[in-house]
Amino acid sequence: GLRGSKRGFDPLPDVGNANEGSKQQTSRGMPEWSISLSFWEEKRMNSVKRLAVAGILVAIGVVCSPLAIPVGASKCFPIQHMINILAGVLLGPAYAVGMAFVTSLLRVLFGMGTLLAFPGSMVGALCCGLLYRFTQKLPLAYVGEIVGTSVLGGLAAYPIAAFVMGKEAALFA
Repeated sequence: GLRGSKRGFDPLPDVGNANEGSKQQTSRGMPEWSISLSFWEEKRMNSVKRLAVAGILVAIGVVCSPLAIPVGASKCFPIQHMINILAGVLLGPAYAVGMAFVTSLLRVLFGMGTLLAFPGSMVGALCCGLLYRFTQKLPLAYVGEIVGTSVLGGLAAYPIAAFVMGKEAALFA
């Protein structure tokens, strides 16, 4: 694969001595410098791993949905905070928002959540993921998730509660 040099990372592959006449072959019959995965293969494999972790987090969120606490027109779901933090830290903001959306969608489709689940969980996951990406500090990711879900998610939930769910729900959003 690509090797480090005394000066740091050396992006040029080892191709051997030009006088040898043939390049070293690996057990797979390929030149030694072609062992490492290409950039796109590594990126695709990384996205498959991220998608698998996001799927597991969605499954945990849906299975734990009966643990929701009804408060007014919403059903507060404390497990979602933990899942958002795990997704924001392990997967990044984009995957965290996608995971929060799918979890909320499945909870609503199965009758275990309300429409207010969408803005709260998605904004919280986004804030958590962004704060962790830019600071690399877990306490700030926690604060970002809580503030994003409660304050910013609550503000984003008001139009949904007022126009989609009716005026009674807007009093609690």
